[in-house]
Amino acid sequence: MSIRVIGINHKTAPVSVREKVAFSPQELIDKLAQIKTELDSRNEVVILSTCNRTEVYTFSDYELTRILGWLQHQKTISEQQLRQHIYDYSDEKAIQHILRVASGLDSLVLGEPQILGQLKSALKTSSECKTAGTTLKRLMQHAFLTAKRVRTQTSIGSNPVSVAFAAVNLAKQIFSKLENKSALLIGAGETIELVGKHLRNAGIGKIVIANRSVENATKLAQELDGLGVSLQQISDYLPDADIVISSTAAPIPVIGKGTVEWALKKRKHKPIFMVDIAVPRDIEAEVSELDDVYLYTVDDLQSVIEENMKSRQEAAQQAEVMIAEEVEAFMGWLRAQDKIQLIKNYRKKVSKIQKETLEKATKLLKNGSSPEEALNFLAHTLSNKLAHDATVAMNKAAHSGDHKLLEASDKIFNLSGQAKQTRQKDTQ
Repeated sequence: MSIRVIGINHKTAPVSVREKVAFSPQELIDKLAQIKTELDSRNEVVILSTCNRTEVYTFSDYELTRILGWLQHQKTISEQQLRQHIYDYSDEKAIQHILRVASGLDSLVLGEPQILGQLKSALKTSSECKTAGTTLKRLMQHAFLTAKRVRTQTSIGSNPVSVAFAAVNLAKQIFSKLENKSALLIGAGETIELVGKHLRNAGIGKIVIANRSVENATKLAQELDGLGVSLQQISDYLPDADIVISSTAAPIPVIGKGTVEWALKKRKHKPIFMVDIAVPRDIEAEVSELDDVYLYTVDDLQSVIEENMKSRQEAAQQAEVMIAEEVEAFMGWLRAQDKIQLIKNYRKKVSKIQKETLEKATKLLKNGSSPEEALNFLAHTLSNKLAHDATVAMNKAAHSGDHKLLEASDKIFNLSGQAKQTRQKDTQ
């Protein structure tokens, strides 16, 4: 059994590949419920799926081919394509990776805090689906505490830098002033909320929130002094939108090329700035072919983000030292669990010997042996079986000169102490 991470992210694959293995929240629940029926009771699984990564965390004896086969079966992607883009970590490297993810050190935006909430949601979902057990739950809690330590003891969280911030910053570069501009934000999640706040702080003239749930759209819009509408009303408001930023969990695009063409005609070809943060994409890729449209994906934001990351580099180096310390701390806990399991295995073995010997002694009584004979058999057989493995091991150690094993045996079985007690009795 080992801790393992198998994943694909913004560093190893473009958005066109990442969207093929992305899971929507409801889809993730369905797939984890399916996994639960196939899991051995000892094995554990947590799945994290965001716009920038899909990662499978396991505590199991699963082989890489089994996990890849499962992913391939769930998604329309070949094993060959998966192998070109995945990373596969085990034990210490897997623990280090999870702690780095939680702390924002592996994010598109260095030190961004949103990933921590996404990781907590992933654990909650897996726990509710009963695929996360003691080890992965403990690891995730350790990752959350590590992220808190990194955020409080370094300056990695200073100077707001996020995908949302980068998107709005790019809009400001294109339009210079936002006071007379209108923004259509699609979705009502954390990223869109951040986008809305950044736009409002930048003085945007008008905000419209479109979402599958009009209630959620309206609730967020009220916080931003905007208007909440349904996804079906996007075409009604698109012609007035100078800025369109989308981040939903929809499995198919919510804005097509034809809709944008129509909106551009209504706008008399005034330019539209569009950012598609979603994976799978919300805006058809063909929209980028249109004149008067500036379409960016999360991958395109990388250069914008890099300009705002320099101040976080030193903090990241400090964080890496903390991560190394926390990896060792968790490995210590993991090794302790192995020792606890060793004790459990020993007690289980003793219990089995006891049961088998008692059954034989009981059988002797039923076959007419005297209680004294049965008790003698019980005592002799039980002591011989319990002492057998230890005696063999100590004999081998004595002949090979393995003093460490002999000293450990002395300590475990208290042999010197027992001999001392015997000598004291003999002198009395």
